[in-house]
Amino acid sequence: MRTLTTTLTATRRALLLGSALTLAAVLAPGAGLLAQEETPKRGGTLVVGHDSFRHLNSAIQTGNSTGVPAAQIFAGLVRIDADFEPQPYLAESWEIAEDGLSATFRLVEGATFHDGEPITAGDVRFSIETVKANSAVGPTMYRAVSAIETPDPRTVVIRMSDPIPFLLQALAPALTPIIPEHVFGGEGDIKTHPANAAPVGSGPFKFVEWQRGQHVVLERNDDYFRDGLPYLDRIIFLTFDDPTKRRLAITNGTTHYTAFSGIKFADIKKLAEDPDLVVTSRGYEALGPTNFLEFNLRKAPLDDPRVRQAIAHAIDREFITEELHHGVSRPLRGPFHHGNPFAAPDSLVTYEHDLDKARALLDEAGLAPDEDGIRASFTLDVPTFHPDSMRTVAEYLRPQLRKIGLDVAVRISPDYATWASRVGSWEHDMTMSGTWNNPDPVIGVNRSFLCDSPRKGVVFSNTGGYCNEEVDKLLDAAAVETDMAERQAIYAEVQKIVTGDLPLVWTNEEPYTTIYTKAVKNPPNSVWGAMSPMDEVWLAED
Repeated sequence: MRTLTTTLTATRRALLLGSALTLAAVLAPGAGLLAQEETPKRGGTLVVGHDSFRHLNSAIQTGNSTGVPAAQIFAGLVRIDADFEPQPYLAESWEIAEDGLSATFRLVEGATFHDGEPITAGDVRFSIETVKANSAVGPTMYRAVSAIETPDPRTVVIRMSDPIPFLLQALAPALTPIIPEHVFGGEGDIKTHPANAAPVGSGPFKFVEWQRGQHVVLERNDDYFRDGLPYLDRIIFLTFDDPTKRRLAITNGTTHYTAFSGIKFADIKKLAEDPDLVVTSRGYEALGPTNFLEFNLRKAPLDDPRVRQAIAHAIDREFITEELHHGVSRPLRGPFHHGNPFAAPDSLVTYEHDLDKARALLDEAGLAPDEDGIRASFTLDVPTFHPDSMRTVAEYLRPQLRKIGLDVAVRISPDYATWASRVGSWEHDMTMSGTWNNPDPVIGVNRSFLCDSPRKGVVFSNTGGYCNEEVDKLLDAAAVETDMAERQAIYAEVQKIVTGDLPLVWTNEEPYTTIYTKAVKNPPNSVWGAMSPMDEVWLAED
């Protein structure tokens, strides 16, 4: 058996620690994220610049907007370290059967939720079932889970119809937070549960207050099951959808920390030269962020692959990454991030920048230009996240697609909830969007293509409505294949098919950056970065 054991009621201004901070800068992957030698100091308020979000329940909402604060509120069975290795969290030990068809977890003794109720095996079962039914990644991630047994309050047995090679990665708080059944259970749709906006968890920090569009306040969980932690008194998330305001907040000392950047690419380069800041790209290894143009395939003429291929030929990815993104992003032509071991660039069907070929494909599809040269008109929705990437590409596409006779109206959502509601309800024509590869393609990639992934109200779940039964069979086979070479071969074939069908036009890899001040000690350095618990973060004195 493998056993591992764990060793704003006041004004916003008053909560921001008052004085200006002394800062220090290092720019390099991993800079400032090495183990701290100083003795941790208890107390203080960490102020985080962050995106807006719909709610705080990461069991039903994937992505960093919800995921960063939720990782502080909810714990998971395991936590993943900087080497992708699972470490104990709510599970003090586990055992995987030799045939890979069952996994037994033993919960930490005495762990409680923030309301004082004990965490039981039943809560774990409820949480996994909730993620499986409601999360964008859940149906594919837990497809092979056939039963969850709870022989006693501290023991959970997960039964599987086929091996799940990535099971422990899936049980991290970013993907499967443990939520209390006595709070979130019962009748009604969990997606509209009032506790999503005022959650009860078992993580290092307890929910206190959420003023929408302004801030979320969390305070230390004094009954946290990891003794002596957390160090901080509280964390305040200040929400910024404006990248300039977010940059000013980190430079003038209003915030201490911001992850996933949310700051203009040109400004990031300048901030990297600031001797008072730490700027790093480390902490996103589990993500593999990919950006793309998504089509609603339920609508004509976007259901015609020739139209989608024409759009792909009209896009100059090198111009996007080198000019629009100031050289900080990379071109993307398929579903896998370049650093992913399953990426197969030689298998991709590619579309060179060729406006004449694009026009010929539209002619072939029967879209003749009218007297104004317009063949078809679409609305392109743009989310609030990744503004310097998504919005910039959307604005580029408007005149670029006009060159081939496609009239595009860019619609920028006022907030994340508006965009998510429209796209999740399949009301869009096209949208800028993105997904993560995640630690395993079954978690991050499969959901974009499986026929049964689309679910109304759930974004990042094949909301375009793509379905190819051959791809389904390949993805199902890859999900249970334990031989790495065989899995790579299967995913290479998948990449060939989907880049031919083109339900998405991939544009670029999203460059993520973390920026923080010298006062922040021991920032999260796992492969999940800010979507990890910040129980060991502390603040030095000015």
